Amino acid sequence: MRLAIALLATALAASGPALAQSPQRIQPDKSQIRFAFKQMGVAVEGRFRKFDGQVAFDPKKPEATKAEFEVELASIDLGNADGEIEAKRKPWLSVEAFPKAKFAAGSVKSTGPGRFEATGTLTIKGVSQPVTAPFALVEAGGLRTVEGTFLLKRLAFRIGEGAWSDTDTVADEVTVRFKFVTAVPK
Repeated sequence: MRLAIALLATALAASGPALAQSPQRIQPDKSQIRFAFKQMGVAVEGRFRKFDGQVAFDPKKPEATKAEFEVELASIDLGNADGEIEAKRKPWLSVEAFPKAKFAAGSVKSTGPGRFEATGTLTIKGVSQPVTAPFALVEAGGLRTVEGTFLLKRLAFRIGEGAWSDTDTVADEVTVRFKFVTAVPK
């Protein structure tokens, strides 16, 4: 569960590329950051309840994108109070010392019609690593929706230190899924 929390934080941070020319705030009530990993061979899923982001994105000029996201790591939701308490502790997310995960897009490029790839820096527990997140963009009903998935290596961010670094117990790979919704710029 702890690994899932850290991965989800990474996913939130990395899913930032994709919205309007003028800066648009994501709509948290319509957006989500979810993560999944395996603990002792069993699939575990979770999400983060609190995150924020601002994106300036023009699908015709993706290289001009500016995007920054923050995830409140204490908002981790594993569907299990004991697991959430443990995930917030020092070996996992170390929420007291590092309350937020952050992602800043460095570049965005088109990979096909309605498809893009964002590369940027994700910071969790004071560790910054490059992350690339492919995403799809859909505009409908005055809203822009960006959805994507990427893999996160938890150990690269010191998530699950000490005895918890054993990947037979908690897998190193965490799948992060994100969906960010903003208004279509006028």
